[in-house]
Amino acid sequence: MTLFLLSLGLAMNACERQTPAESPQTTEPEESQSAADETAAEESVTDVDAEEAAELLKSNPDITVVDVRTPAEFADGHIEGAVNIDFSSPDFGEKLQELDRDGAYLMHCESGGRSGQALSQFKALDFNKVYHFETGMQSWREAGLPTEE
Repeated sequence: MTLFLLSLGLAMNACERQTPAESPQTTEPEESQSAADETAAEESVTDVDAEEAAELLKSNPDITVVDVRTPAEFADGHIEGAVNIDFSSPDFGEKLQELDRDGAYLMHCESGGRSGQALSQFKALDFNKVYHFETGMQSWREAGLPTEE
């Protein structure tokens, strides 16, 4: 009798389960808003090297160069027309907030470390277009490109 009841219980349980064909259709979950925002932020940043940066500046005079090195490094030589906003300064974030989010910016440091760290702040402020000159002034000078003091 026990065996009969156990078999009956298993059979009823199996009948209650849906087969894959009977299962409701599942769809891929929609991309979450935060993931979509992250994708948009990534698309607003383009990494460039020295030659690409020089060509970008030549072809688009409206790009603002943001040099995130220290004032002393900036004084030793910088890209013509660059704006110095020191990444290590306590008011770095405040100074970024003063910039037009709809403008285009070429942002760099000496070799890419500080500018790479600064990218998160540019992204958080929803800048429309940032070109990250990832190899910085070091590669600019190595390429023989002009600087001003």
